[in-house]
Amino acid sequence: MAGLANLLVILAVAALVVGRQLRPQLLDTERRYWLLPLVLAVVALRDPRLVDPAHTTGAVALLAASLLVVAAMGTVWGWTVRLWHGADGRLRMQGTRATVAAWIGLLAVRAGLFGLGAALHVHQGTNALLLSLGALLLVRGAVVNWRARTLAPAGGPFAG
Repeated sequence: MAGLANLLVILAVAALVVGRQLRPQLLDTERRYWLLPLVLAVVALRDPRLVDPAHTTGAVALLAASLLVVAAMGTVWGWTVRLWHGADGRLRMQGTRATVAAWIGLLAVRAGLFGLGAALHVHQGTNALLLSLGALLLVRGAVVNWRARTLAPAGGPFAG
């Protein structure tokens, strides 16, 4: 039952995040972008079966590969977000077509890793997906916040 609950959390978070990313919105650089990833990591790490005990080496390798892939894709995703100063001088952001392409690429790579795990008979639970999603959101948030802090002040040239 926990696996189904985790899957529903993953789908809900992904739908919320992607849906919000495609709409223009204010960017609050003081917001705690790390909070949701932290919650997802805590939920994922609470289960001692994060790594398949029957295939420890393969499971750890797949988890590490997954975390490296989502870190790279989080960086790409963070760079695909359009940042600008609105007429009121406040920072705004919106995902682009490249953001959608990054999500599709991430899903394809994750499916490939899942297929590799299945071929190696490594059990991959939803907790690994939760941890990966948390890492993805953390890296993306860090990149977007870093880019936002480097933008020229309102009225200056666009630097993002």
